[in-house]
Amino acid sequence: MSQLLGIITRLQSLQENSGSGEPLQRFFEVEGEKRCSVKYFDKSNTFELEVFQKGDKPQSYQFDNIDMIAMEIFDLLQ
Repeated sequence: MSQLLGIITRLQSLQENSGSGEPLQRFFEVEGEKRCSVKYFDKSNTFELEVFQKGDKPQSYQFDNIDMIAMEIFDLLQ
């Protein structure tokens, strides 16, 4: 459960530090390998999750709920 709490804390930090007009971005890694990145868009109050997979183009998903994106990131890091 502490890993999920850490993910939520990082996502909340994105929300709190937004406002410069440019979307803020965080990367999530496992053993030095980037699994995904998250951008937060202040104007629309949404998150964009970009999932990295070896040999494929990154896939992007939109979320407007911090809990839903946190669970998705948690699953990617397992």
